[in-house]
Amino acid sequence: MPIPPRGREPDPPPEGAVQPPRGDLEQPGPPTEEAEPGPDAATGTAALDDEHAAALREAEDRWRRALADLDNLRKRHVRELEREAAAERARTAAAFLPVIDNLELALSHAAADPGAIVEGVRAVRDQAVSILERLGYPRHAETGVPFDPARHEVVGVVQDLDADPNTVVQVLRPGYGEAERQLRPAAVTVAKRE
Repeated sequence: MPIPPRGREPDPPPEGAVQPPRGDLEQPGPPTEEAEPGPDAATGTAALDDEHAAALREAEDRWRRALADLDNLRKRHVRELEREAAAERARTAAAFLPVIDNLELALSHAAADPGAIVEGVRAVRDQAVSILERLGYPRHAETGVPFDPARHEVVGVVQDLDADPNTVVQVLRPGYGEAERQLRPAAVTVAKRE
């Protein structure tokens, strides 16, 4: 339908044509009154609530079981770590039993031959060093090597014309281990720079 110019009334529609609704007439629409609920309405809502409550109880039950499983897993892991630590301590202690046996043997023979005790103690020391090496902690007591702060602890500085500056001149206490797996660094004296 063409739009009339301003200020002019639209032409009347032809006879028999469907009239567009006027704004002052009430438009038909959905009924404003709500229908009365049927006999199933109350039981349908209750059944839906029961279904949701059952699903919620099941989810809570699964959640509680998962928490209990996690707690049991945590406790089992702690027990396994303690058991492994105890087994490792036992293996390490068992490795040192021959050292103790040989020290006792050397002490029992000390009265018979005092010179033999020095040899026996030296053998026991070598045996203990060998055990530490097998456990992953080799001995470091080298002289003439460059000073390494990761492996050496300086306890003294000396003037030594025969040694290069910043080299290990004397090892006062040997070190055991490598880099990040070190029991202790070697206590050394180092040649002074001129």
